[in-house]
Amino acid sequence: MESFQEKKTNNNQVAENNNLEEMEIEEKSCKLASLMLEVKKLIVLFCHTLKGYGFSVGRLLELLLEMRDRYSVILSDQWIDVFTDIFTEDNYTPILCDKPEDYVIICSQFPYTDKELDKSEYPRQFPFSQFVPSIYVQVKEYINACLKFSADLHLSHTEIDDMIRKSANQLLTKTLGACLSKLIKKPSLSLLQLIQISINMNYLEMSCEYLEEYISSLTGAEKDSVHIARLHGSSMFKDARSEAEQQIYQQLNLKIDEFLDLASYDWTISDSKGQASSYLMDLVVFLKSIFMSFTNLPVSSLYNLRLPLVTL
Repeated sequence: MESFQEKKTNNNQVAENNNLEEMEIEEKSCKLASLMLEVKKLIVLFCHTLKGYGFSVGRLLELLLEMRDRYSVILSDQWIDVFTDIFTEDNYTPILCDKPEDYVIICSQFPYTDKELDKSEYPRQFPFSQFVPSIYVQVKEYINACLKFSADLHLSHTEIDDMIRKSANQLLTKTLGACLSKLIKKPSLSLLQLIQISINMNYLEMSCEYLEEYISSLTGAEKDSVHIARLHGSSMFKDARSEAEQQIYQQLNLKIDEFLDLASYDWTISDSKGQASSYLMDLVVFLKSIFMSFTNLPVSSLYNLRLPLVTL
């Protein structure tokens, strides 16, 4: 029979093989995206040559548009791993900056302004965790990567803008949305971590208007043009926040039930002893600590959680 040590070794080997396969897939995806950019450049040069001799290049341009859509899909697949790594590395606690250099870095990564925080002493604490600026930066990186394919295609500013926004919407609603949903449903997440995720969604939702401006600054299209498609990130982050709030509500109820199940209570007692049960006192302390964590949640979220807006 196989010994315990042999089984453990085999399991470790399987895990290592799976990790290697994932790394190979990611590497192939990166190489494929780079290869498509190189092929695009060659096709563009070929189009210029054919046009110089008077030939029609309409079919080749159609091919480039098909390649563009495929390129966006490949990039989206790459960013699944990017987002997953960000969620794995995050500690789900508010960012604490001990020195001005750290504070400046976060402010440069994410569009957040708080005049009171700017004037406060160090250490300074942001209301969101590290995955907020990390996600924002990576969405911008994705937009930059998509923009590379539009170079030398002789598209108008509006066409490029529409292309980038379409790809960005795909990333936000499908790729990032699916990653967030998977994260929120993790049974290993604690109540405090879920609360932090809900807070994070609020700030990512507000950042979408800055992403709109960023795309317009890259493409040169007028921001208020009626032809410009809008990003759907705000609605996606709202849905993710609602999903997190539902998980918070369920976990909070489970915790309360656990406290009440810890001891047997005499629910039919006629006279009060003048002193609350130690279990109930522990429950009050627990709820107080949890409610303190709701400080950075918007009021609408508290109503959605069906929690009393009172201080214990």
